Amino acid sequence: MSESKASRDISAFPHLLDLASERVGGKALATSDDFFAGMENLLKPGRAQFDPNTYTDRGKEMDGWESRRRRSPGHDWCIVRLGLPGVIRGVDVDTDWFLGNHPPYASMDATTAPHDATPEALRAAEWTEILPSVPLAPGSRNLFPVRSSDRWTHVKLRIYPDGGVGRLRVYGEALPDLRGGEMDLAAAANGAKAVAASDSFFSPMDNLILPGRPENMGGGWETRRRRLPGNDWVIVRLAAPGTVRRLLVDTCHFKGNYPPVCAVDGLYWPDAPPNLLPQARWTPVLPESRLGPDEEHLFEGLADAGPFTHLRLRVLPCGGVARLRAWGHPAEADPSGDTLLAHLQSLDPAAAEAAFKRCCGSTRFAKAMAAARPFRSRAHLFGEAERIWWRLDDADWLEAFSHHPKIGADVAKLREKFAATATWSAGEQAGMAAADEATISALAAGNSAYDARYGFLFIVCATGLSAKEMLDRLNGRMHNRPDDEIRIAAAEQAKITRLRLEKLP
Repeated sequence: MSESKASRDISAFPHLLDLASERVGGKALATSDDFFAGMENLLKPGRAQFDPNTYTDRGKEMDGWESRRRRSPGHDWCIVRLGLPGVIRGVDVDTDWFLGNHPPYASMDATTAPHDATPEALRAAEWTEILPSVPLAPGSRNLFPVRSSDRWTHVKLRIYPDGGVGRLRVYGEALPDLRGGEMDLAAAANGAKAVAASDSFFSPMDNLILPGRPENMGGGWETRRRRLPGNDWVIVRLAAPGTVRRLLVDTCHFKGNYPPVCAVDGLYWPDAPPNLLPQARWTPVLPESRLGPDEEHLFEGLADAGPFTHLRLRVLPCGGVARLRAWGHPAEADPSGDTLLAHLQSLDPAAAEAAFKRCCGSTRFAKAMAAARPFRSRAHLFGEAERIWWRLDDADWLEAFSHHPKIGADVAKLREKFAATATWSAGEQAGMAAADEATISALAAGNSAYDARYGFLFIVCATGLSAKEMLDRLNGRMHNRPDDEIRIAAAEQAKITRLRLEKLP
């Protein structure tokens, strides 16, 4: 199967940045030998290229770093200055196209030194091994995790005894010095990271926050042509929580494929799971604004400056954006100003569990939510509720379902059993008030048939639904398989829980 152009340069370690890439300022500084192919090739974008018919006066031309055949004891090495100092989580030693001439083993050391350290100073520096000697396969991406929590500025790749490496990727988390005044909170160089995107078909989302302006269109973020309703988006985790004062959206090189409109939203949710971010409740920061081709667009006077931990750039409907910049100041949110968050934090563990059980009848859900406090924002609160709910099992879901009255039943008769949620349940079933007797009777009969088929109550987020609409949904769901239906009911329960969380205290 052939690889697309974009897929040949996708990170092998999702949500981590290549700290050594030349696109973020990485540079090969010194080597023991690069007779056949220069060390500077190691950090180029994409995988290595190969032309079987091209030779130089030193032999076959290879795209990568290749030392000569070693005829004496020892091994070869190359020192690289990371473009972004940080914590290293993984390494990719790519021997693409190096088959009979790849090094059979490699290891990696790291050190911390000034940005302008000379090769001579680095050769004399104290190095720490972060990857022990490991075997390399020819013509392959050789992926290795790194277990180190220290911040590094330089790495030394050692190959045993000699040979060729096409590309070196050093994946991790940037840890720059964030002290100071205004900064670009969305810059990869400051530790920001693109964590999710609706589409990155033509070029990866990480490009959006790289330093400088791209050399060509391939250096930005570009989606495929959207043929369906909706729009594309990319989410950036900021370098630090902060207030945003100015935004820049750059369509450099995008001329016939730039998005005509963009918008930016913000979110405060530290350590948010990337998979839950698209469904989070976002705050508008920049309203829908016109964009032009091949141009920098500066936006000031933003609707809500934050603080935020994440920004979402929406492009309407699709297209390419070269860079996103978000200038502001690091700042933490103060949840004390939100009465709901302050109330939840003030409760003792037992009272907190009781409050959460009013929202969802699962005991394990209530205990986990009480333990998850403090919540730094409403997005954090609602996101944790989703995460915890979907990690529970069927028994927990059934327990939650059992705390609902049957739709169409006499709520007054169930008030004593469901005293804690009776008022909410009555409000959620307000569509029953104007229902005729035939609809009520059909709902009661349908609920009994549903219970007999699936073994639990019919759960639907009834807010805003008429009795007729509830009945139609019940009849439609009677055709589902039991394994599917319990998950559909769980999704409805998640909606109900969200509404009830907002009604606390």
